[in-house]
Amino acid sequence: MMDQKEKVAKSTTLVSSATFVSRLFGLIREQVFAFLFGAGFATDAFVAAFRIPNLLRDLFAEGALSAAFVPVFTDYLVNKDKKEAFRLGNLVVNALLVVLSVIVIVGILIAPVIVDLIAPGFGSIPGKSELTALLARIMFPFLLLISLAAVAMGMLNSLRHFGVPAFAPVLLNLGMILAGFFISPFFAQPIIGMAIGVLLGGLGQWACQIPTLRKEGYRYKPVLSFSDPGVKRIILLMTPAILGLASTQINIFVNTIIASLLPQGSPSYLNYSFRLMHFPLGVFGVAVATVTLPVVATYAAQKDVPNVLSTCASSLRLVFFLTLPSIFFLSVGARPIISVLYQHGRFTFTDTIFTSQALIFYAIGLFAYASVRVIAPVFYSFGDTKTPVKVSVLAVAVNIVLNLSLMRPLSFKGLALATSLSAMVNMFTLMSLLRKRIGPLDLCDLSSHFLKMLGCSTFMGAVLWAFQKAVPLNLESAPLLNKVLYVLALCLLALGSYVLASLLLKIKELSLVVGIFRKKK
Repeated sequence: MMDQKEKVAKSTTLVSSATFVSRLFGLIREQVFAFLFGAGFATDAFVAAFRIPNLLRDLFAEGALSAAFVPVFTDYLVNKDKKEAFRLGNLVVNALLVVLSVIVIVGILIAPVIVDLIAPGFGSIPGKSELTALLARIMFPFLLLISLAAVAMGMLNSLRHFGVPAFAPVLLNLGMILAGFFISPFFAQPIIGMAIGVLLGGLGQWACQIPTLRKEGYRYKPVLSFSDPGVKRIILLMTPAILGLASTQINIFVNTIIASLLPQGSPSYLNYSFRLMHFPLGVFGVAVATVTLPVVATYAAQKDVPNVLSTCASSLRLVFFLTLPSIFFLSVGARPIISVLYQHGRFTFTDTIFTSQALIFYAIGLFAYASVRVIAPVFYSFGDTKTPVKVSVLAVAVNIVLNLSLMRPLSFKGLALATSLSAMVNMFTLMSLLRKRIGPLDLCDLSSHFLKMLGCSTFMGAVLWAFQKAVPLNLESAPLLNKVLYVLALCLLALGSYVLASLLLKIKELSLVVGIFRKKK
């Protein structure tokens, strides 16, 4: 019988595959942005405007809500029955409809005030604050749509359906891609079409999950009770989780405020690079976390602490194995990768240089972003809501101090570095406290695996660096086909060198992942 470690890895493979498709469409979406709008006035306005519902999404939907909802919903499935669990799902859906509708309406009304707070530097450029406020008003209802999608995702993940929820974000990206070509041309400010695309994509992301839920027996019912014990448990978990899991988004939000004070284009460089960094984070880190959460929640409901810790440790090793080489690949190959993806239309070679600089500093913290996604929900599964909050507040404070310290000497690059360093503080503090509060997580074993995988990744990075020195390519004038082939060569070299180093150092996660692919084949 397949052990839990292999089950998590197998499900992670499924989620990674679906997420890969989603992130691929996300990159195409960013290419459309770069082609149509470049890095400047309109893109800066959209980035800042989208930060508002995006931050609230992480607070109320994909971050805190998922972390609070999945353990309680799973507990109902384990200790009650599916009917009671679906009733809880309906109570949460209707509570969200009431609460978030109010938040959306208020947000639309006070959008100009919010824009002045998050992007104070835009006021010095005529029309930039006004455009940002208009875009924010259009996109505010996205919060409600994506929250409903998050509840559907939580129910499906708890029922061990991972593929459809992981594929659902494709609809969000597809909505924005199509809007760029078919809706934007109808507006005097074409970027407005992209904002409408966000709404259409959010609607699609929610709707595509409903058929699978219905097959499981779910039916919507208009029931509402904020005093229901299950709803109360979710609210109690969710309230501190809003800070506990949203530190990365809050850090990026702070970056947006400070970036608006830097030279025009800075918010765009940070956004393009952060989106690219999110590709491996989603395909690997978030995929592992998505699969781990319902497994950990099930063990927590059964009071099985040893298996909780074992699952958490094996998931962290898998995160390290997948994200550490991604750091070196993105850092060493930053310029050719960004040139292939974004350097079209109004996105210039100069924009490629600046975006690649931001990407390098963002990528440094990739393993930490992913690890926090795995570790923080373990605390919530055991009802510990205070620890992640305290650690999150610490991480945000560190980020703000580093932002202010690094913005002058490093400009926008300092903001990306501050985000990475604060994520590391978040990760290492959570890992240490998990061992003290819940059980003896073997940090020595994790450290040993981390160093081995870091060594393999360093070797891979050296191979890529040597290749670029031996076979240089003029990214400013080279044809697109040449650049694509160059990046493909980097991918093959990266894969080959990392697998070789992993074989030499006998990294167990390599055989685990390869074994799963062989079985699927």
